[in-house]
Parts: sequence; structure tokens; C-alpha cells
Amino acid sequence: MFDFTLSEARDALRARKISARELTAAYNRAIASLNSQINAYITETPELALAQADAADAALAKGEHGPLTGIPLAIKDLFCTKGVRTTAGSKILSPFIPPYESTVTANLLRDGAVFLGKANLDEFAMGSSNMTSAYGAVTNPWTRRGDNRPLVPGGSSGGSAAAVAARMALGATATDTGGSIRQPAAFCGITGIKPTYGRCSRWGVVAFASSLDQAGPIARNVEDCAILLGSMSGFDPKDSTSADMPVPDFASACKRSVKGLRIGVPREYRMEGMAPEVETLWQQGLAWLREQGATIVDVSLPHTKYGLATYYIVAPAEASSNLARYDGVRFGARTEGGHDLTELYENTRADGFGAEVQRRIMIGTYVLSAGYYDAYYLKAQKVRALILRDFTEVFRDVDALVTPATPTAAFGQGEKMDDPVTMYLNDIFTVPVNMAGLPGLALPTGLDASGLPMGLQVIGKPFDEETVFAVSAALERAAGFTTLPTLRAGA
Repeated sequence: MFDFTLSEARDALRARKISARELTAAYNRAIASLNSQINAYITETPELALAQADAADAALAKGEHGPLTGIPLAIKDLFCTKGVRTTAGSKILSPFIPPYESTVTANLLRDGAVFLGKANLDEFAMGSSNMTSAYGAVTNPWTRRGDNRPLVPGGSSGGSAAAVAARMALGATATDTGGSIRQPAAFCGITGIKPTYGRCSRWGVVAFASSLDQAGPIARNVEDCAILLGSMSGFDPKDSTSADMPVPDFASACKRSVKGLRIGVPREYRMEGMAPEVETLWQQGLAWLREQGATIVDVSLPHTKYGLATYYIVAPAEASSNLARYDGVRFGARTEGGHDLTELYENTRADGFGAEVQRRIMIGTYVLSAGYYDAYYLKAQKVRALILRDFTEVFRDVDALVTPATPTAAFGQGEKMDDPVTMYLNDIFTVPVNMAGLPGLALPTGLDASGLPMGLQVIGKPFDEETVFAVSAALERAAGFTTLPTLRAGA
């Protein structure tokens, strides 16, 4: 049962070869068996999942079904779920039980999905390792060949990625602010897409950086991501940044040919310190596309080198504003003590926020402060516009871009923890896509010398996820990536 992809499980459910209850019970058992080792879930909801599965079986018995009826999913613990604790990976939100459902999860429930629980994440989605969660680190189900030391799954959606890779869910919701879908997907040997900014509603998703955050799916392959994105997407009047555009048939796009497409290769994505195997994998991916009739074009994105620095001004600035509400009075668990309101705020925020969140709040507050706003934040917004202009000009000549997803494979827990700047460099290939609001998909296409998965990234034009899926599916077919992690259900 754990061998099913999401699309295969959907077909088996509709053909009544398996029941939704049987499928959900199997995943509940997998979580009960593996979560103590992987820590992919903060909150497990086995009884709720079985009740939703029974409702799915009743619908299937009547011949009624939605796109996801009976499909068990993990929900990143950044999405508000009515009646189910939502923590954002932070101590300050530990008691929060939302009285409402986020738009994305409501769409999934509308289409018949089953929710297995809330997936672990870096606190408030701030991190590239899933080591900053107040509920413990997530462990990557992959290990290096001959070396059992634990590896990070990537972040911030590490719990979502680890759950899918370890066969503890058929798919998962995730969010991406600077690479938080694509980087963990690459580290865990699965697939994840950050859609165009505005494609999925942000309503009911705990905010990190509002102009960058975007929800998207993580799944085992490209088609499964396309199916999930079809349900997650859609206009939402409750979100002023939601795009009022029709939702295409993303799954059909996976069957398109890439013959005649022009694929851009940004020369700036070759960076010092990038693993040689990443370059080899990149060239192999381009060769596969060339063999299928695509034309490979050398392009330039000259302001890419400023992407990471720009991101780490814009994102912390927005985070400092968004997280100001968590003060123990308006929102958040209160830490008592102190002689006045100021001390109450200080105690609550010092106790409730972890070190990485505090670091980013301080950076953001600094760049927004009097005397520094023009020098840092305003200048960063101007550079952001130049990054977008680079992409706009390049996309006049090409249909999509193909780049590495990450500069290395997954690293060990604790290996880069002492140097925040080195940690931030993990997002160097993914951040520019968020700065420009473009769609980007990461998929596994090979292994490094130690047996860890490595991925490529496909970047598309605004609201042209269909081409992204077509190119990604072509790469997936050529790569034939079938290697599984050692730690997984059914192993």
C-alpha cells in the first residue's frame, strides 16, 4: 500500500480495490511506528483522519468523489486547521487551536482529502534545516552510504518533506518564502513546487514575509504535485494578493512534449563551493531535454548575485512587522512576571521565540528603523525590482529555466549551525524565484557519491505552471529516479 503514488492510490480508491479507511489506517500505523525517529509530525490526528476516511468511503460507495477523496495528507503546521492545534513550530503558539480553516486546507477538505496531522517545521518557517522548531529537529529519512549520522531534511518544510519521503503521507502542504518547498524536496529525494505568488491563497497561513510567502504541495512525483496544486489553487476574496485567474489542468500538462521549447541556463547559477556532482547533474538534465527536442539557451540574470542579500533584508523586515502581534496580550502564550506592560512583552517574546526568530526580528527592526530604512529596506526593494526585470527580459526569449535546486546534498544535523550566513547560503538558487514571484519546481534526478539525492529546479513564467510541469515531467521520465530512503514505512 505504501508503494502507491497519490495518483495510483486515487485510482485504486475509485476502483474500490482498497478503502479509504484501510489506506488511512496504514498511514496512521506508519506514523505511530516512525515518528519517534523522524519527528515529522508535531500533532497527530489519527481519529480525525479515520473519521474523514469513513466519510470518503461513504462518498465513494455512492459513486461520488472529488479529486482527492480518501487521500491521506500531512498539513504543514503553518496552516490553520479548525479545531486542531496550530503552532507554527513555536513555543509562543503552543496552545493555539484555530476556530477557522485556512483557505488552502479548506479547498483540500472540499476535494475529499484526509488529514493525518500537522507536520513539523522551522519556527515560523525561518530556517533551512528544520533544526529551529520548538518541538525538536526533524531527521531526514535518508542517510549517507556507510554513515548513519542524522541529516537535516531541509527547511522550513522539513516535516512535510520527511513525511512524504518516509511514506508517512501520500502528499503534504508546504510553504515557500525563500526555498522552503524546493530545498527540502531536493534534500529528501521527492518533488515540490512553489507556484506563482498569488496562485494559492495565504489566508489562514501564519505569516512570515507576506510579499514572499506562497503555499504549495510536496509529493512523490511531478504528477502528484500537479494534482495537489489543482486543489490548493484558486481565487480567494479574503486574500488581497490572491490572483483572480482560472486554475488550469496541471496534471494534463505533465503529458506535454517539450519538443520546440527553449530552455534557459543562467550562467550566474554556477557558484563557488557548489559540489562538482551538482554541475554534472545539471549538464545531464540539459542533455535529457535536448534529446527530447528542446533547445538549450545560455542566458544571463545579472542581479542574481544580489538575491540572497536582498532577501535577508526584505524577509526579516516583513517578519518583524508580522510577528509584532505575538506579545502575550493580542496573540501568543503569555509569560507572566514583570512590573509593567513593557516587561510583560519582553518576557513573553524572549521566552516564546527561539534564537533564529529573535535574530530575524532584530535584523528586520534594524533595517526598518529611522536612519536605516532608506539605506537598507528601500534599496533592497529597488534591487528586487531589478531581479524581476532580469527574469522578465530572459523570459522573452525562453520558455523555462533549468538550474540546480541546491548547491549540495543534505548536510548533517549540527554541521552548519554555528554560522547563520553559511546556513543562509543553502537558499542561493531558490531565493531569486521568490523575489520575482515566479513558479519553481524541484525534483530528484540523481544521487551524489554518498548515495544522497540531488535535485534540479525548473523555473517558469508567471502563472505558467503548466510549462514548469511539462519540463519537470520530461526530466523525471529521463532520470527514472526510483531510489528510496532507508528509513521508511514498508521497508
